[in-house]
Amino acid sequence: MKVLVIRSLQILLLTLSGCAFTWAQEISGVIHSEKHGLRLTTLLSGLENPWSLAFLPDGRMLVTERAGRMRLVGKDFRLDPKPIEGLPESIERGQGGLFDVVLHPQYAQNGWIYWAYNAAGPGGWGTALARGKLQGQRMTEVQLLFSMQPKTRSGQHFGGRIVFDKAGMLYLTLGDRGDKDRAQKIDDHAGSVIRLHDDGRVPADNPFNKRAGALPEKWTLGNRNMQGAVLHPQTGELWTHEHGPQGGDEINVMRSGLNYGWPVVTYGVNYGLGTRIGEGQSKPGMVQPLHVWVPSIAPSGMAFVSGSQFPQWQGDLLVGALRGQMLVRLVLNGEKVIREERLLQGRAGRIRDIRMGPDGLVYLLSDSADGALMRLEPARP
Repeated sequence: MKVLVIRSLQILLLTLSGCAFTWAQEISGVIHSEKHGLRLTTLLSGLENPWSLAFLPDGRMLVTERAGRMRLVGKDFRLDPKPIEGLPESIERGQGGLFDVVLHPQYAQNGWIYWAYNAAGPGGWGTALARGKLQGQRMTEVQLLFSMQPKTRSGQHFGGRIVFDKAGMLYLTLGDRGDKDRAQKIDDHAGSVIRLHDDGRVPADNPFNKRAGALPEKWTLGNRNMQGAVLHPQTGELWTHEHGPQGGDEINVMRSGLNYGWPVVTYGVNYGLGTRIGEGQSKPGMVQPLHVWVPSIAPSGMAFVSGSQFPQWQGDLLVGALRGQMLVRLVLNGEKVIREERLLQGRAGRIRDIRMGPDGLVYLLSDSADGALMRLEPARP
């Protein structure tokens, strides 16, 4: 009888809150890996295609949903039923919508929150970058900092990850928008990383800043669709991964002015045909990836392991997989991948985002119509 009363109270509370919520629930028993016993817990479900996660200093979280909503998650992992108001409209088309959300490195002093989204404009739509300040349930002082050009009506390959470096420079990844030849053009934002000051100004030392006909925001060339980006904790360099075509997913270190090859060189092939794309797998003047997946795992989300909770994983790189529905752990020696371990197959769904939490634990988002926020932690004796 006592159990029934408690369960009835839980149902009543959920009904009154008007929000989808799953009480923290362990998905399975101990998961055995090469270095750690693990436990995976669902903290929250009922998210619609969640894309990104950010931790607020007060213990709450921000979660973006591709359909255009930014949500607040409380310290108790309850989802606020009311999305944050005041965001500019994002266009949900194919893979497009609301993407990454990050806090300014000096958030405690300035309150700026940054997000990437699919914005409309002449010719269609494309990835844009905005910032604002959260006041209660509303984003205020919203500023549009960047909007990619040219825009098209394609629903593919938006990129959308945001990273700040140690000097406070901002990097935004952009996909080729499904038109591979755009990635080699200096007068086109597509297929590149762009680099900006935190207020959207173009840095004077950007590599194409003074090149005739080039778009000055561009920092790299030849990228297909980067949906993972993270700063290396020791070197301070920007690491990304990107989707290949049929095969050829890559991990790269992004460096100023370099050409990463797409679509001239790739380890992937044409979908359904198996025929070669471009000129092969390498070409002088084009960067070779640090690691390649053939067949593809469809990577999304990326984090270096830090903190004291996973002592046997320190410095390892975690990558989520959409197609593979798994978490990939990469052991590194400098810029060489020396071992790969595949975890959580069939347990966590299509992993869209990975974040190291302020508590040193690993937080995951699963991409589905009933997406979930999950936490991975070491199994305690």
